[in-house]
Amino acid sequence: MDAVRVALLRDVLAGTEWPAATRRFAGALRSSVGPQGGGLLLVGTEVYEPWHLAAHLVDESAWSGLPELRPTLVRHRVEPGDPAHLAVGLGRIEAAGQGETLLMVAPERPDGGLLERVHDARRAGARVLTLDGGDPEVRGLAHEALVVRGGDDVDLDTVQHLVSAAAGENGRAAPRGRRTFRDRLSRLADRLTEPPPARW
Repeated sequence: MDAVRVALLRDVLAGTEWPAATRRFAGALRSSVGPQGGGLLLVGTEVYEPWHLAAHLVDESAWSGLPELRPTLVRHRVEPGDPAHLAVGLGRIEAAGQGETLLMVAPERPDGGLLERVHDARRAGARVLTLDGGDPEVRGLAHEALVVRGGDDVDLDTVQHLVSAAAGENGRAAPRGRRTFRDRLSRLADRLTEPPPARW
């Protein structure tokens, strides 16, 4: 989602918790995968694969100059002949440990096998973040969680757009403190969509 659409979406959601909540969560994600951290693993449930979020994070990584935001998509089913970026199975979570970040997207309760793997990765030192539907066991595994329930103002896809956009914002500073073109575009879009000043 481009900067103008994200700014419009934030404008629509102004007055709700979502702009601040998604920026907070994105900040936690960005700090978890900073240059001193390890890789970012992204996994969904057996039913819900977060390939759309993976694509957005790849884009944000390139646009913001933050290669650490580029995730490894971990899949429940890997077929022979899948391209390399789609051929990482659940065994990768079992190998996760110190310095790595695991982002789990779970709109519904994952199966016990995934929860066990995530629990083991956390015990081995991985940082766990979740975008989830409020399941207590999922929340219990997370160092940082953002809950999206069925009756909320937004759906999970919208929240993923906001999180990925915020994760790339204010990334690596441009040389000599100059803002990147994308930062300037985002700031302009915010200004164009803000309500006019009150006239008395």
